[in-house]
Amino acid sequence: MHVVLAGGGTAGHIEPALALADALRRQDPTVGITALGTERGLETRLVPERGYELALIPAVPLPRRPTPELITVPGRLRGTIKAAEQVLERTKASCVVGFGGYVALPAYLAAKRLGVPIVVHEANARPGLANKIGSRYAKVVAVSTPDSKLRDARYIGIPLRRSIATLDRAAVRAQARAAFGLDPNLPTLLVSGGSQGARRLNETIQAVAPRLQQSGVQILHAVGPKNELPQPNNMPGMPPYLPVPYLDRMDLAYAAADMMLCRAGAMTVAELSAVGLPAAYVPLPIGNGEQRLNAQPVVKAGGGLLVDDAELTPEWVLGSVLPVLTDPHRLYEMSRSAAEFGRRDADDLLVGMVHEAIAAGRAG
Repeated sequence: MHVVLAGGGTAGHIEPALALADALRRQDPTVGITALGTERGLETRLVPERGYELALIPAVPLPRRPTPELITVPGRLRGTIKAAEQVLERTKASCVVGFGGYVALPAYLAAKRLGVPIVVHEANARPGLANKIGSRYAKVVAVSTPDSKLRDARYIGIPLRRSIATLDRAAVRAQARAAFGLDPNLPTLLVSGGSQGARRLNETIQAVAPRLQQSGVQILHAVGPKNELPQPNNMPGMPPYLPVPYLDRMDLAYAAADMMLCRAGAMTVAELSAVGLPAAYVPLPIGNGEQRLNAQPVVKAGGGLLVDDAELTPEWVLGSVLPVLTDPHRLYEMSRSAAEFGRRDADDLLVGMVHEAIAAGRAG
């Protein structure tokens, strides 16, 4: 059995693919795994670091919406489809699992041409063009949100890293707070804006931090490695405000926190829901509005708050986030609601769907 994963470009495509790879290997250490990628994607670093084979094919960017440029896609895809076919033939692929991104569409078209079963996983509430096309040919379609528009899709959540999927926040909280130098007993706000959307979150939290500290809240703030690190005025006896460039142990950060202020990327929403961490979601005001759609289901379930980027102000934080952080009962209820909505077993569910697709392919 050899599975080819097609999910290059961004961490949102690569991490679920690698989580599936890990789950496949846990079940059967002999399974062959090859990840397709392009030389410009994060997969050139992330895939080899995790010990999996990476096969590079040419990148063909796809328009996000139907435009006249779509007419040129088949011609530009021809070479990259051929390169994907060669990988499938060389590995004797049993199945292609696509997660969207530049490499997914050529992988789907190559698999269709060669008769290799296809599984599609869509992480976003609003599917991209590659997965819309791939879902037409797929044996099985998995999605991360319960109200996906993809045909015959099954809601399973997003495959997560084991350090996140198995995290018991309560059991690790004391250790996590000690690791960051936080007070073991104070309500704790975690802040991170990701790679694209950190600036507005950074500006807001830096402005409101003294007021939060005065109210008894401590803050762990990942500002982003390319952003200037603020110099907090941590007065003696005040709860700490700890800005750091980057958090390489998000499991510990989640365990240390009582609530998070963050963007609403599909992976972020899935991880916070799975570990039961309430959040104030601030969707990026760009793209096709998918981040708002990502966050809406867990917010509707009671596991978070939702605020437009333009409405994120120090006053909003004081009026909406602070009352949650200082109310243990409300924190508990929101945490429980997030956890009930979240899915920790998407990786194992997707392994089952891979086997199902392979069996269906053999049956014709």
